[in-house]
Amino acid sequence: MAAARPTRLTVLYDAGCPLCSRFRDWLIGQLQLVPLDLVPAGSAEAKLRLPGLDHRRSLEEITVVGDDGSVWTKENAWVVCLWATAKHRALAERLAQPALLPLARAAAYTAAGLRSLTTTATGGDYADDCAAGACDPLAEG
Repeated sequence: MAAARPTRLTVLYDAGCPLCSRFRDWLIGQLQLVPLDLVPAGSAEAKLRLPGLDHRRSLEEITVVGDDGSVWTKENAWVVCLWATAKHRALAERLAQPALLPLARAAAYTAAGLRSLTTTATGGDYADDCAAGACDPLAEG
């Protein structure tokens, strides 16, 4: 986590990815300590809000931008999304520690792998399974 403490975050997510959309829906349902604006990556709204950002790159990996100018990608973006929520802030602060960041990185890579499967599957059931919540990395159970 950066030393700065943003008061609002813009989360750019791939609206064509069932896993990303599920994560967006999950975030919307969380009590937020820092308000999250969830915006489809590469959209006109994203380009208008963040004109200096590399929007092509934001389509390749989750990107979070703070109102203080901070930008997080990959595992750091996942951690900062958790940090913004009341229920998962403590977990995010633990995952942000150097010793545990590799765990967050592994989770991010796993999610990216699932994303790859759901967005490239043709005729398979991956996307349907994710839409039904079967590949929800944050499911409680």
